Amino acid sequence: MSEKRKPLKILFVIETYFTNNNGTSISAQRFATELRKRGHEVRILTVGESGAPEIFGLEEYKLPVFGNLVEKHGFKFASHDKKVIEEAVAYADVVHCFMPFALEHHAKKEADRQHKPATAAFHIQPENLTSSINMGKVKWINELFYKFFNRWIYKRFTHIHTPSRFMANEIIKRGYKAKVHPISNGISPDFKYRKLPKSPEFKDKILIIMVGRLACEKRQDVIINAVPYSKYADKIQLIFAGRGPEYERYQKLGKKLKNPPIFGYYNKEELMDVLAQCDLYVHASDMESEAISCIEAFATGLVPVISDSKTSATSQFALDGRSLFKAGDPKDLARAIDYWLDHPSEKDYMEKIYAKSAKTYSIDNSIRMFEDMLYEAIDEYEKGTAKKS
Repeated sequence: MSEKRKPLKILFVIETYFTNNNGTSISAQRFATELRKRGHEVRILTVGESGAPEIFGLEEYKLPVFGNLVEKHGFKFASHDKKVIEEAVAYADVVHCFMPFALEHHAKKEADRQHKPATAAFHIQPENLTSSINMGKVKWINELFYKFFNRWIYKRFTHIHTPSRFMANEIIKRGYKAKVHPISNGISPDFKYRKLPKSPEFKDKILIIMVGRLACEKRQDVIINAVPYSKYADKIQLIFAGRGPEYERYQKLGKKLKNPPIFGYYNKEELMDVLAQCDLYVHASDMESEAISCIEAFATGLVPVISDSKTSATSQFALDGRSLFKAGDPKDLARAIDYWLDHPSEKDYMEKIYAKSAKTYSIDNSIRMFEDMLYEAIDEYEKGTAKKS
């Protein structure tokens, strides 16, 4: 359907666009790049300078009380400059709002005022926010956030993009009325089955990696605590690719291991080289709307070991129970790790099966589905406007 339609002028509304330590921002960057390749214009309403032609820049809004915590997570809230928001919305054929915050609220109001169609995305779980204040597992508070997000912004939209079927189900069962589009954030075709010999310093080591922010809900602590329970403890070298507020705590916790974890921040090419040398990928997060980093890892040929948390979508990627462990349980994680290390022929076979399964999550498929959602929203809006006139 989308290939036959005219190119669009698309406005992305997102507080923090210029960062590589936030899954939603990375997704926005990737989608913008791919949509431009397909002939669309994409401009961004975000915190930053307006010098670049594709940016409608806003000043940062310093959040009282929690400002330092927000900064530690590499996030910035945007001010609500009415003139800039008006100009940005006026440019667009369709507006797409990534987050449930004040900037998106104001952008949607302006889109309504200018009679422009708009869609939303549900990338941020309430648990991601409450975990930052150690209340991620307090159900009633998370439920309040789900209700608030709906009343504040999502009930104003007729189309919502979620990065997984899991997240679609989460908002549907809480009464969100919009049409929900489960569309993976998608992975680059560069992430494919690939193996490299280990660097000399890792020649005799078992390399286990997790990619993601160093945040309490990501549970890198579970991986560190699992190592002593493994029969391979003396040979395991953990690699944590990411930055975040828990760096010092995790670094201190890791000192107890014979091989203390390596903490690094890698660009795309560097990350692919690191993944190509690793033996296993572990994703221990308690809360996750998709975890694109996990898909990228098994696309390169790493068997994943994934938390079975009920508030994480990532367990959907496990092809069988051998790749799951009990959420938050270091002993059970060690059991799962040891299983794969004890059965190298099974691991070698499943590496190729996992790499093949990753093709389902290609960025090309995701962009086509995302385009179709935008065109559907535009068509419905135009038909609705015609009926009212």
